Formats: sequence, C-alpha cells, structure tokens
Amino acid sequence: MVLLPFVDLDLDPALAALRPLGGFFALRTAGAAAGPARVELPTLAQTYATAPAHGRGDALASRVVVVTERLRAPEPRVAASLAQQGLAARLWSVALGCAALYGRLPDLDPGLLRWDVRASAPGDLLLTEVRPQPGEPDLASGVLERHLAPLGEALRARYGVAAGLLWGNAGSALGGAARELDRWARAHGRTDVAERARTLTDDLFAHPLLRATGTRTGTAFRRRSCCLYYRVPGGGVCGDCCFNRPPHSSPGTASGRP
Repeated sequence: MVLLPFVDLDLDPALAALRPLGGFFALRTAGAAAGPARVELPTLAQTYATAPAHGRGDALASRVVVVTERLRAPEPRVAASLAQQGLAARLWSVALGCAALYGRLPDLDPGLLRWDVRASAPGDLLLTEVRPQPGEPDLASGVLERHLAPLGEALRARYGVAAGLLWGNAGSALGGAARELDRWARAHGRTDVAERARTLTDDLFAHPLLRATGTRTGTAFRRRSCCLYYRVPGGGVCGDCCFNRPPHSSPGTASGRP
C-alpha cells in the first residue's frame, strides 16, 4: 500500500480532529473527558467473548436487546445483525478518520475501548488511553482482525448469524464510512484526505475477508448480501442492498434506510 505524502499531526488526547466529521467518526477519550473514566462499562474484549461475560454483565446480549426494543426486531438474529453493523460502522469511521486525518492510528485494542450499549454515537464508545501506533496505519489488523473477526465469531456462536451476512455488514459499514469521509473532505477542500481515504479503502477491500462482499464504483458500494433490515417493522432495503425491494413484498414498498 502506497499512501500519499502527509503532513504528520500528533494524535491529541481528545482526537479533536475527528469531531467535525460527525458523530460516527468522533470518539470519546478518557484524557478529554470530565471526571474519571467510566470504568464500569464493559470493554469490547469482554463483549467479544463467545460465552457470556461474568462480573460486568453481558454487553453483547444487552445490545441485542436494546436494538430489538428500539426497532421492534422480530427475532434476535435480526437485531444481532443490525447491532454488529452499527458497531462496525463506528470502528471503521474512527479508524479511517484517524488514518486519513492524522496519518496514524491510536491503539484500538479491544481492552482499551469501553462500550455503552444503550448510547448512540458518539457517546457509545470510550477510548481509555490514546496510544499512537507506530508506522503506517494498519486498519486490517486494527479493525478486521482485532474487532470484527472475534465479534463475528461471538455472534455466530450465540445467535446463528451467517458469516457471509456479517462480512457483508462489515463491507457495507466500511463503504459507508469511506463515502462520508470523502464527502466531508471534498466539501472542505481536503482532497489530500479524500485521496488517502480512497487508498486505504481500496487496500481494505482487497483483503480476502472483504473482497467478495460487494462491488464498488467510485465511492458507491453494492453488497452481495442483506443485513435483514427489511424484516424490521416499517423497514425496507438499504441503499447498498443486494435486493431492489424487500423479499416477498410488492413493488413500491422498499423505503430503505438513509
């Protein structure tokens, strides 16, 4: 992977450069928070445990319940898929935003990230320590291997969600994060950020775990699977879905997600 020349910025304790990009990109950090870090929140390492966690509650099951209640999902498998896609979107946005703006990543170890399962972005994740990672940003290791792979294993074991669906969610979340970052960068005259984001995204979609998840045209992405959002009452197909309309529905009923 060859990245464009970059004017290096030090990672600041608040990761403040991410805030103008919007809620999915912003990340709370303990160094910038008022008062002590919320150590009672479970870490993502605890969340990814295949078996329910002990001592701090079961964050994964709690998140699935939250999504079920808020969207009236008809079964846990649907809520689990949508919960995973939401967390994937957060992780991709933070990592891609840092890599494109700062030229480096903070250590996103699952043990350093705490998750408030009832909150929405940007209040859902807390990075307890900002540790700059040396060298070029490695998003495949930082997000795919350390987060999405163990999260997928837990969801398959506990809710029976298909692997292809979950990796499709990961590809969809990456495509959405890249598209929003490109839109922001071009609107603010940051073509350098747009080019870096495109290079990083191209490299990620060449990864074996994401290569077959969909097709790309510029910043547009069309996935080869479905996240099951159409099964939510009042839902439809998403803009990048493999379906043109919800299965077993009449034409004109696909409202979709924004």
